Amino acid sequence: MKLFIGLDVSLAKTAACVLDEHGRIVREAEVSSDPEALAKFAREQPGEIAAIGLEAGPLSQWLHRGLAGAGLDAVLMETRQVKGALKAMPIKTDRRDAEGIARLLHLGWFRPVHCKSVSAQEIRALLSAREAVKKGMINLEMSLRGLLRNFGLKVGTISRGRFEARILELAAGNAMLEAAAGPMLRARASLRRELAGLERQVRQLAKEDPVCGLLMTMPGIGAVVALTFKSAVDDPARFASSKKVGPWTGLTPSRQQSGERDITGGITKAGDTGLRRVLCQAATVLLHRGRASWLRTWAARVAKRRGNKRAMVALARRIAVVLHRMWRDGTAFQPDSAPAMI
Repeated sequence: MKLFIGLDVSLAKTAACVLDEHGRIVREAEVSSDPEALAKFAREQPGEIAAIGLEAGPLSQWLHRGLAGAGLDAVLMETRQVKGALKAMPIKTDRRDAEGIARLLHLGWFRPVHCKSVSAQEIRALLSAREAVKKGMINLEMSLRGLLRNFGLKVGTISRGRFEARILELAAGNAMLEAAAGPMLRARASLRRELAGLERQVRQLAKEDPVCGLLMTMPGIGAVVALTFKSAVDDPARFASSKKVGPWTGLTPSRQQSGERDITGGITKAGDTGLRRVLCQAATVLLHRGRASWLRTWAARVAKRRGNKRAMVALARRIAVVLHRMWRDGTAFQPDSAPAMI
């Protein structure tokens, strides 16, 4: 008897539902969210395990690696598709979610998600730390600006290096403002030092990585973009064609068709938000300040015909496609000739 196991993962406990090959519930249980406990639960079932399904999430990659290492056929399922299917259920509980995941697995109506390697997740951890520290510093700066604005004191446009001196200058003479701004400025200075350290680590990591060195031969692609792209794609061989990278990044137009209606809308925004953001930043740099190349010439023609915003999105999508092709072929960016996208 073939069995299909659906897992609804939470921090401490995982709801599990086991279906047989006819779709009947064999067992339902709550198991500790640990690979060893889940593998033991799967082996205790009275039949052959056809597949174990988990919705992609924060703990899923770790659990998937543990289950796969134990010799079990585990599958990561695309979150948006699973969420859309489970919305049809009138009552939402962990137990019902596990049953829904098991039924999707049994029917084969799911989209598998690539489980990233440990090295890719380590790179993403470093990039996430950099982004978190940067956001914390910016939030402090905005809070200081708002604090002083209540008293009619305007910081204005100023460089990061002169920001602290400007705040102290505006708060001078007011003991309460000095007491309020002082701790925030010290916290900002600490975050700024940590951010500088993380920036050095990111640049060094990109410099030592041969794949990132190859990707950075394209104008507008720096250490952060190269590392983000590498950690997001992880394995270039999982795309049969470089053209498939565009839809995967969520940078292709959405489409709604029903009967006589056929609407082409904005981009789908599927996939990795961080990757999409850095690709758009790279496209903006390349479009306005990048070196002359066939890619910039193509984007300039799109901008003239459709406007700068659409050109930026189209260029971000094409950058992703070209980067993937460069990685697959092991060739540097050629400013005078476009690669064949197959």
